[in-house]
Amino acid sequence: MPKFIKYLILSLGGLILLLVIAAVILGFVGGRRVNNGPEVSVATVNVPMDQASLERGAYLAQISSCTDCHGPNLAGTIVVDEAPVGYIPAPNLTAGAGGVGSNYTDEDWARAVRHGLAADGRALSVMPSNHYAHYGDEDLGALIAYLQSVPPVDNDLGQRDIMFIGNILFGVLGYEDTFAVAKTDHENVGGEVTAAGETAEYGQYLVNITACTSCHGETLQGATDPNGPQGPDITTSGALKTWNAEDFIATLRTGQTPDGRQLDSEMPWATYSLMSDEELTAIWLYIQGLEETAVQ
Repeated sequence: MPKFIKYLILSLGGLILLLVIAAVILGFVGGRRVNNGPEVSVATVNVPMDQASLERGAYLAQISSCTDCHGPNLAGTIVVDEAPVGYIPAPNLTAGAGGVGSNYTDEDWARAVRHGLAADGRALSVMPSNHYAHYGDEDLGALIAYLQSVPPVDNDLGQRDIMFIGNILFGVLGYEDTFAVAKTDHENVGGEVTAAGETAEYGQYLVNITACTSCHGETLQGATDPNGPQGPDITTSGALKTWNAEDFIATLRTGQTPDGRQLDSEMPWATYSLMSDEELTAIWLYIQGLEETAVQ
């Protein structure tokens, strides 16, 4: 066999070996990241159980789209079930069989909602804690109270099982996209709820807790992540540049834009239609105050 063929075979064998070693290292690192979230300090919140708080909590669960992932009765759904990536359920939040509600404490709920961490310290996948970290203490207490009060549903979806390839994809290459714990400001969560009213400040609070930026980008100027939802620019320099407040509110009430276009079903307008005129006006005022620079 010619020497150059031997060298080529040895070189290819060495390259393959290096790739295998690199993959093993990436899989190990990714597995460690998804199964061992950061240590965080969880602030305690008062969890009232009066009727008004429970109703407020139920409303917040709707506009924050909890049911989109966890199902209409919060009994959980399957988000990913595909080999060789793995199995990822949005867990059953109730106190029924297979649910976390029977053993989650107030602190566990706060850790999950605000910090994106399970009670056992695992990073929660596809849990927008970077948005829910903005929940004010009173609202978070009401949300937890509601979650603790929902009727138990027996639905055991089993444990999350991210496979070797999934550890690389989710734990290394797409960690921040899959695990919002990585982009949550854990040192600055909670505080007082922004006073309700037709103000841009209240609109910003609502935009945060309803996770609008998860689809429309951090500045609402359109999504830039090719692996995420492709929400358009909804600032006054983008799709809404010819709209007024009445157009904005009517669109979220009906799902139809002023020019008669039906909003895509991925846009949860039916959920946002539950919001009051005051709340939608506040969001509109917040959008009006954003820098009018379109995404290039």
